[in-house]
Amino acid sequence: MSILDRYRPEGREKIDFARVTFLVVAHILAIISLFNFSWQGLIAFLVLYAVTGMGITFGYHRLFTHRSFKVPKLLEVLSALAGTLAMQGNVMRWVAHHRMHHAFSDEGQDPHNSNRGFWYSHILWVCYANPERDRPEELRRFARDIAADKTLRMISSDGFMIALQAALCAFLWAVWGWQVMLWGVWLRMVAVYHATWLVNSAAHKWGYRNYKDGDRATNCWWVGLLTFGEGWHNNHHAHSNVAPAGRQWWELDVTWLLIKSLRSLGLATDVKTPPPLALDPNSIRPARRSA
Repeated sequence: MSILDRYRPEGREKIDFARVTFLVVAHILAIISLFNFSWQGLIAFLVLYAVTGMGITFGYHRLFTHRSFKVPKLLEVLSALAGTLAMQGNVMRWVAHHRMHHAFSDEGQDPHNSNRGFWYSHILWVCYANPERDRPEELRRFARDIAADKTLRMISSDGFMIALQAALCAFLWAVWGWQVMLWGVWLRMVAVYHATWLVNSAAHKWGYRNYKDGDRATNCWWVGLLTFGEGWHNNHHAHSNVAPAGRQWWELDVTWLLIKSLRSLGLATDVKTPPPLALDPNSIRPARRSA
């Protein structure tokens, strides 16, 4: 079986040529960025990688998708804007897709079903349009709370997402030049893409498990480092509605450190935490390697 046969669209899926074209252009510009290094560009990359990466992990994922804590409205909006700058889809679509992933993990209705292979769960699922999965009614069904929030509903617009990214491009170019724009927008965007996608692919293939949870999710330490703690994916699948992803002392979770800091300042409330690992009847120790 060729790679094209293995990863060809299934069911009602069709290749989304507009999205594929954008991804190709983004990757080309990211490669061009590497040949146009500047220290200011590197700083822009690091700062915006942290801001937009946390926009996904802190905002889109743990705050909006799982509602594992609460923050004041201003911080909620800033988190949504930071996540929007990652260009991984608007708030409603991202939240709906991730809730589908948990509802149907590694099954046919999982948007990035890892049983269809590493490359499908990593990037190819993004390249396919699924009209049934992406119907506005279906997205609202999985993200009713987002649809009911006037501010988040306004932010959940592809036009707004594109305009916000264009404004960032223009600002960086006007103030620091095109090299900084390349590093701060295109290289950073592609890096955050692949870091996030590795949670769907690598963290369903390599690593160990603290919990017998019935799906393929694993704890992958290097994905955890790249994604501010999201790589402890087996832990997350076992208790998806809690704020921390790490369970063992070595499982560094930078996103959780931010949430804890905000809690100590009174800016994060109703923070949900998991039961102790040693007392959980599903825990297995020592951890096993994934198949």
